[in-house]
Amino acid sequence: MGLLLGAACHARPAFSVPDDHADGRGPRVSASLGRRALAELVGSAALVAVVVGSGIQATELTQDTGVQLLANSLATVLGLGVLIALLGPVSGAHFNPVVTLAAWFTDRHTGEGPNGRDIAAYLPAQTIGAIGGAILADAMFAKPLVHWSTHDRSAGHLWLGELVATTGLILLVFGLGRTGRAHFTPVAVASYIGAAYWFTSSTSFANPAVTIGRAFTDTFAGIAPASVSPFIAAQSAGAALGLGLLIALFGRTEPVRTTRTPAVDEPELAASTHP
Repeated sequence: MGLLLGAACHARPAFSVPDDHADGRGPRVSASLGRRALAELVGSAALVAVVVGSGIQATELTQDTGVQLLANSLATVLGLGVLIALLGPVSGAHFNPVVTLAAWFTDRHTGEGPNGRDIAAYLPAQTIGAIGGAILADAMFAKPLVHWSTHDRSAGHLWLGELVATTGLILLVFGLGRTGRAHFTPVAVASYIGAAYWFTSSTSFANPAVTIGRAFTDTFAGIAPASVSPFIAAQSAGAALGLGLLIALFGRTEPVRTTRTPAVDEPELAASTHP
């Protein structure tokens, strides 16, 4: 769970695009790498806190597994959409290592995607944030902290579910940019994750950082540590397949840049944002 592209940097035009982010997540906020990494950490933590916390709340309110999953998925959809809208202009709201790596791969020849330094900051921030979010959720509900999950998810059909979920996520996130519909990213990605909760057998983790974080909680949303590596392998394969489908469907064209044109009688907004 979680998502795409970045912000401008003072030292160099990292993730540089005209006026808005290539993924449509609002006007850019000029931010240092440290600030962008912090946004990824906070966003990942908040996302996992929503997933784990809503799962705990659901199991305490009802014994009906279907209702539990409905509550968990609904909270995740709403929380994810808000986080993308809020933090997208700062860091791109990836919250997901496979999205960061896919952004690097698609833009590695243009200089507009993340470079090695960005990746080295984003991936640890996302993972640490996800672990912190799980611990925070357990603390809010008076659960044992750092209690390894016993929820075994080791099965071939679950790995297939993760492959499918991650393939669709990558295709959606980058496909929106290719078709000039990137401004729909917050709603579209959140909606896709909500749907994938139900149509995939794995309930759509689709995120290595979130997968690791959820191993730290022995609650409804947890995953046993032994199940983590196969899930991440399936997610990685899904990301590669999603990029392959992206090229097959849309070619190797650059993302469509969308900029707002002021009305004839409307003064153009010229103020720049500083950190």
